[in-house]
Amino acid sequence: MAEIRNYTMNFGPQHPAAHGVLRLVLELDGEVVRRADPHIGLLHRATEKLAENKTYLQSVPYMDRLDYVSMMVNEHAYVMAIERLMGVDVPLRAQYIRVMFDEITRILNHLLWIGAHALDVGAMTMFLYAFREREDLMDCYEAVSGARMHAAYYRPGGVYRDLPDSMPKYQSSKIHSEKETRIRNANREGTLLDFIEDFTNRFPTYVDEYETLLTDNRIWKQRLVNIGVVSPERALALGFTGPMLRGSGVEWDLRKKQPYEVYDQIDFDIPIGVNGDCYDRYLVRIEEFRQSNRIIKQCVEWLRKNPGSVITDNHKVAPPSRVNMKQNMEEMIHHFKLFTEGFHVPPGETYAAVEHPKGEFGIYLVSNGANKPYRMKIRAPGFAHLAALDEMSRGHMIADVVAIIGTQDIVFGEIDR
Repeated sequence: MAEIRNYTMNFGPQHPAAHGVLRLVLELDGEVVRRADPHIGLLHRATEKLAENKTYLQSVPYMDRLDYVSMMVNEHAYVMAIERLMGVDVPLRAQYIRVMFDEITRILNHLLWIGAHALDVGAMTMFLYAFREREDLMDCYEAVSGARMHAAYYRPGGVYRDLPDSMPKYQSSKIHSEKETRIRNANREGTLLDFIEDFTNRFPTYVDEYETLLTDNRIWKQRLVNIGVVSPERALALGFTGPMLRGSGVEWDLRKKQPYEVYDQIDFDIPIGVNGDCYDRYLVRIEEFRQSNRIIKQCVEWLRKNPGSVITDNHKVAPPSRVNMKQNMEEMIHHFKLFTEGFHVPPGETYAAVEHPKGEFGIYLVSNGANKPYRMKIRAPGFAHLAALDEMSRGHMIADVVAIIGTQDIVFGEIDR
């Protein structure tokens, strides 16, 4: 008999199944993983250090680039931390807009996750389906902020501007006739809220399509059931949050347990798993699609009936309107000071956390009274999940490592920070 020795293999950093630049050093016994050692830091952007050299407002766009699939939710935690230190009140309409866009972002995140996860496991169609819906939601981002991804829409004290009264429309071309273009633009004739409402009416059917493709698919179940099992006790000990924790059967969601903005006034449920395997985590996220859709519907209904201000009227924190700024010297000074020097935040420290699509995303902010943070520390959910990759993949095959990376839904911008 030939002697079998363990050998070491590099997995990545450019492997298409690793969502970002992950280098794994796998110790293998044949095709069975004995140890997985994640090497991180290949995407290090020094966001925390950069924030110390920028005014508070200038760091908002950096948040979008942390987890570049959950842009506005990252901004939310950051602006909440600033608001707590400054004691700024956010208008109710702005809170509803934030909650609505948090949930749109959750759907955007889970769409990329389900497309990429299914692609990793070998299902091509899912990726094309998911991106069809992402286009519509990206258009909502663009309508409200001018950017399809890195929105920088949330501001300390509210949001950048109110929801627009029109949607970007498709143009007719050589490829698309005027008649076709009219059909494509049918749901874009009204306001942004009309477009979002139309999407929420269509979306449950799309989720049913995803389930038809995957939920009872025998190959999907063979690849996911009983893979990467984590018990509730271990999930808590490893610092899991979000769908990774709820998939193990722990009912923990910051939107319910530590409500922020207007989540305590909105009706939704927390889905939880039973077995703590990859399949349960898939089912939890599928149900989150439906719950987020419910929340968006409620926000649209409220926003239709309640016009009002979307940013604080404290001009030490938020800029005055362009019209007033050009007519009034006092407002001109506020505008100039705000965009050159920025605002000074009272000394103190705070921690603000939101229920990010991947788990608990927190910002720990320390101020010494200057116009820049003294220290900022980011609590990224994916970091704790990646740390558990070794434990989750031991005893599984190499192919299962790909499924486990998919179920963790990791994005490297936030892990490497």
